[in-house]
Amino acid sequence: MSAGLIKSRCINALRCYGNYALSLFGLVRITHMPTFVSVEPSSLCQLHCPECPVGISNSIPSGEVLGAGASPFMSLDVWYHVLDQIKPYAHTVQFYFQGEPLLNKTLPQMIRSAREAGLYTIVSTNAQALTPQWAEDLVRSGLNRIIVSMDGLTQESYGAYRIGGSVEKVKKALRWLRQAKSISTPSAKRSVFCQRSSLTIELQVLRLRTNEHEWQEFRKQYKALGADRLMFKTAQLYNYRDGHPLMPSDSRYSRYIQGQDGLFYRKSLRHGCLRVWSGVVISATGEVLPCCYDKNHAYTYGNIMDTPLQKLFTNEKSIAFRRAAIQEQPQICQECWR
Repeated sequence: MSAGLIKSRCINALRCYGNYALSLFGLVRITHMPTFVSVEPSSLCQLHCPECPVGISNSIPSGEVLGAGASPFMSLDVWYHVLDQIKPYAHTVQFYFQGEPLLNKTLPQMIRSAREAGLYTIVSTNAQALTPQWAEDLVRSGLNRIIVSMDGLTQESYGAYRIGGSVEKVKKALRWLRQAKSISTPSAKRSVFCQRSSLTIELQVLRLRTNEHEWQEFRKQYKALGADRLMFKTAQLYNYRDGHPLMPSDSRYSRYIQGQDGLFYRKSLRHGCLRVWSGVVISATGEVLPCCYDKNHAYTYGNIMDTPLQKLFTNEKSIAFRRAAIQEQPQICQECWR
C-alpha cells in the first residue's frame, strides 16, 4: 500500500472522529468519507432463523424492493464500482449484511481485490455452504477474518435457532478452514496471499436460552473445533415485551431487562453512535444504507450506481438521519444494540 493511500486514510479517519465528537454536542458536520463499509454479497440465505428478516422470508429485500429482474447477488460490476470509491478512504470491508455471503460464487474475487487495495477484510457465514474448496479459496483470497456462527454444540441446541441448518456442517467447515489455513502456498512473487495464512477464524455464539447450558463447553472446545477465537453475542429479539422463549434466563446476557410491571424493555444505551458517522452498508443492488439495522432499506441515502458515494454520504437524507440518530429517533436506532 502506497504512502499516499495510508496518508489519505489516516486523514479521513481523523476527520471522522472529529466530526463524531462534534455530534455529541449536537453539531452535524460531515467532512469525511466512510472509514469502513459493509457490502452485501447475497441478500438470500438457506436458513430460516426466527429472529432474522431473511430467515423469516428467505429473501430480503423483496422482489418489489429489488426491482424487476434484479439479482439477489452483488455483481462484480457493482463491487468494483464500490471498491473504486472507497479505497482512498476506508480501511475495512465487511462482506456481509443480510444474506449468506458464500452463496455468491464471486466472493473470493471480491476479497482478493479488496486485499490488493490494502483493505482489511471480514466475512460472516453460517458455514452451511462451506466446502474444502471454498475454505481453500477463502484462504487464498487473503481474507483476514472469518466469523462462523454456531449457536449450539448439538443438533438440538443448534437447530433451535438455526432452523434448517446442520451443526455437523459447521464443525466440518471449521476443520476445513483450519486445514486450509495451515497449508503454505509458495509463489514466485511471494505475495501476501501466498504465504502461510494469517486468517483469524472466529467462532460466534448467540447467547440464547436454548444453548446457555453449553457456554462453558464452548469455552473449553472452541480451539479443538478449529477456531482461533470465541465470541459470545447477545441476541436481538422481536416481540420481546412479554418475554421470549429464546431470551437467556440471566438478564446479564440479554439485551432486555424486566421492569416492575413485568414487561421487558431494551436496556439503556450510551448516547451517540459512531457507526452512522464512520460507515455505511451497501446492499447487493447498490443501495447505500446508514447501518446494519436498516434491514428493510427504510433510510436509504440513494444508489451508488446512480450517484457517487461522496454525494450520498453527505446528502440531505444522510444529514437528516444523523441528526435524528443523535436523539435515537429513527425506529432502527430504538432497536439498536451498540
